[in-house]
Amino acid sequence: MLSPKRFEAVTQLFFDVSGIRLGEHKRPLVVSRLQKLAQERGCHSLDEYVDRLLNQADPLEVVKVVDKLTTNETYFFREPQHFDFLAQLMSRPRSSPGDFRVWSAASSSGEEAYSIAMLLADKMGQRGWEIVGTDLSTQMVDNARRALYTMERARNVPQAYLKQWCLKGEGQYDGYLLIDKMLRTKVRFQGANLTQELPEIGQFDVIFLRNVLIYFDNPGKEDIVNRVITRLKPGGFLLTGHAESLANLHVPLKTIAPAVYTHA
Repeated sequence: MLSPKRFEAVTQLFFDVSGIRLGEHKRPLVVSRLQKLAQERGCHSLDEYVDRLLNQADPLEVVKVVDKLTTNETYFFREPQHFDFLAQLMSRPRSSPGDFRVWSAASSSGEEAYSIAMLLADKMGQRGWEIVGTDLSTQMVDNARRALYTMERARNVPQAYLKQWCLKGEGQYDGYLLIDKMLRTKVRFQGANLTQELPEIGQFDVIFLRNVLIYFDNPGKEDIVNRVITRLKPGGFLLTGHAESLANLHVPLKTIAPAVYTHA
């Protein structure tokens, strides 16, 4: 059991670190995801685990909690309209010098970033582009770098891309695929908290900020968007999830297509 007091305490800790507020309707998720951590620490109850977490102030344990409570459900080529837009963008003359750079700002376990990489490799070849993927969860960053996925996650990958960029697992890896080494070298993953100061990752032609804003209130959304677009090149594009809207937010952007924005 997790008492109301401890639930409030652990979700406040998660909010302080991530900026994401977990309401009472998320109690089953919190309980199920903390149960294993409590067992690993030899705690007899979740209340005992939360008390230890708060009293010992162990940064590594806090990271584990954030990793567990961060929802990371994704798959390759999710919301395909954005990939159609990106493909069309590749056919236009470039307005900015240097490599074409894309930031997957909430990259989770890497499927979005590698989907982008497959498309850019198809349209641009192996040179002239770079992708950076960031995520709050250190575990998701590690998984993304590993680039090993179940075949179910790849159900939307075009067959030509599967053949060219995905290595089918055998033996103990039957039912899995590994992203081709060339693509892995073109995608760099690191940790980042979008509610705090961003790491030095440079400027980007396109930023994918999808399925992040749904977890925040309007002030939180404004804070994240205004911070993220400081990394957007002039004439660049910000892509949000189709279920997310920037309407009524004080952000210097204009809509040019569904869930696609550029500087106003």
